[in-house]
Amino acid sequence: MNEDATMTAPAVSEEDRLRADLYNFLGLILSRPPDDMVLDQTRGLSGDDSPMGEAISALAKVAQLSKPRSVESEYNKLFIGLGRGELLPYASYYLTGFLNEKPLASLRRDMGAEGLARAENVFEPEDNIASLMEMMGALIVGRFGAPADLARQKTFFNRHIGPWAGHFFTDLEAAKNSVFYAPVGAVGRIFMEIEAEAFRLGAE
Repeated sequence: MNEDATMTAPAVSEEDRLRADLYNFLGLILSRPPDDMVLDQTRGLSGDDSPMGEAISALAKVAQLSKPRSVESEYNKLFIGLGRGELLPYASYYLTGFLNEKPLASLRRDMGAEGLARAENVFEPEDNIASLMEMMGALIVGRFGAPADLARQKTFFNRHIGPWAGHFFTDLEAAKNSVFYAPVGAVGRIFMEIEAEAFRLGAE
């Protein structure tokens, strides 16, 4: 991107920054067990009386009772396990029943078009839920170029997140091993519903 294009890139609204922050938070907390600093930030969250606000408040309350070691154990049971965890947080698995299928190939094509690339120290397939949350946050604020307009955001969401992320977050909310991650699931589920509705209305 040349300098002129960077200088004339549209400003990111406060609402979009908040959306990106929530995508990034979900990406962070799903990519690895939260350390004490992330847990402490989570303990300080507060919400209003909306469904999203109540889910965020519930997450803050659970974080206040959680220690890094117990959350790490929970994370391992949910996502790693002996052989595999309770959940497989990949688009390919949710959409086809198998890993490394067409949804991953489609995502890689779109990542290339958007200038997104897997970090060298990351070895998981790119269609895992944490990476997709981080990618969406990056597109909104333009971390790797100009901020994506609503049409580009909607296309990426509808192709790679909308068809399955809500199901994953519902499963996370109800998972046998979810304690700290149950309200994470609730926050994600509600957020995906809000995003899908906003993109639908934005097209009208």
